[in-house]
Amino acid sequence: MNFGNHEEFDYPIQKFEHMLKTNEVLFFDTQDFENIISYYLDIGKIGLAKKAMKIGLEQHPNTASLLLLKADLLMFEEKHEESLALLNELKQLEPNNDEVYVLIANVYSKQDNHLASISHLKQAAKLTDDAEDIYHLIGMEYLMLEMYEEAKQNFILSLNEDFDDFATLYNIVYCFEFLDQREEAKSFLNTFINQNPYCQIAWHQLGMLYAEEHNLEEAVNCFDYAIISDEYFVGAYLEKAKILEKLDQFKEAIELYQITLQIDDPTAFAYYRMGKCYQKIGDINAALRSFKKAVHEDPLMDRSWLALTDFFIDQRDFEKALHYINKALHIDEENELYWKKYALICSKLGLKNEVVNAHTKINHIRQYDLSFYTTHTDLMVSEDLWDEAEEVAIEGLIFFPKNHELLYRLAAVQLHLGKSLESLDHFREAFAESPSYIELMPIIFPNLTQTKAYKAVLGIFGVDDDK
Repeated sequence: MNFGNHEEFDYPIQKFEHMLKTNEVLFFDTQDFENIISYYLDIGKIGLAKKAMKIGLEQHPNTASLLLLKADLLMFEEKHEESLALLNELKQLEPNNDEVYVLIANVYSKQDNHLASISHLKQAAKLTDDAEDIYHLIGMEYLMLEMYEEAKQNFILSLNEDFDDFATLYNIVYCFEFLDQREEAKSFLNTFINQNPYCQIAWHQLGMLYAEEHNLEEAVNCFDYAIISDEYFVGAYLEKAKILEKLDQFKEAIELYQITLQIDDPTAFAYYRMGKCYQKIGDINAALRSFKKAVHEDPLMDRSWLALTDFFIDQRDFEKALHYINKALHIDEENELYWKKYALICSKLGLKNEVVNAHTKINHIRQYDLSFYTTHTDLMVSEDLWDEAEEVAIEGLIFFPKNHELLYRLAAVQLHLGKSLESLDHFREAFAESPSYIELMPIIFPNLTQTKAYKAVLGIFGVDDDK
């Protein structure tokens, strides 16, 4: 067969598309076909990619690189079994080709067979001198299996091969945090920084760890070093500014937020925080300008609308406050706080029907399931907030009347609060609904059930002390 050369075509794509239009058979080398197929895959023209694949294999049959692309194309079309069959054939032909094992691993990963994927990736790592990407893929597979220690170790191997792989560094810190290895994470980052003193991401992540521990001075130092390493690193400026706010250094925080606006596109978050800072230093005009810029940058950031609402409530301009709280409610109409603000504003404006509607909406929002009220009551007790625990249990009984779980809890809480008569009434009601549930009270209220008052209640109902 004679192939046309057509050397006047500078680019393989033009030459290939000319061939399709004219039906003239032109010759391409293997690399050209790889580039053509990859190009069409990248722009989503699967039909043309398949045509190029077919012609490529006709001109260069059994070429491993093209067969690998064909397997990749089959995988893209979710023809996993066909792709796997082709790759297994290639594995027999080229047992030392690491790309074959990586693609097999990809197929298994898409089939959620992560252990098989890991096995093939480990084999690929043995066959290549450039394994950092493969170690990263192994780490991601372990993450899918929620095997965080194994994921961490492979991410570290990947990072050892490429210190500039920031995505892997983030994943390592994530694994440390998930494993609750905070001290180990700090030790790792300090060691890494000793080797890479100008790695802004490492300084930033170390600063985040110190900030979460409320070690604000060390956190600020880390963010400073991150900024020294990269003066355009917006994240470091933002985190440092947030800490300066906690230290009541509001003017300094504003300066940092302003720097972020100069470095990158303006963000609603920066304007919002600046507005809060301006309020703290008493510059209400600057605060108002900042909040308005925040909602301009991101109209869906409801916190900014709430900030404007609070601003005008403080100014006693309830008409404007109503306008802005309606904006917040339009974004999140299930937010109880927003409805409370709405009810307050409507009350100030004498809009009685709207106040009633707001309270109706609040009551609707509060209709959580039973577990919310039992769990929340127990939480209040664990925090020694007994009055609040009583309020939660009483509210729960509005929506779940005669529920024995809530009745027992309310009775126990009231016993602790010294409300003996109310407590006894609720114990009677609870016992009538479910006598056996009283056996769980020592688990729910271990300290209370050891008191003489509680033992007296057991006696009234004829329950043995060991229950």
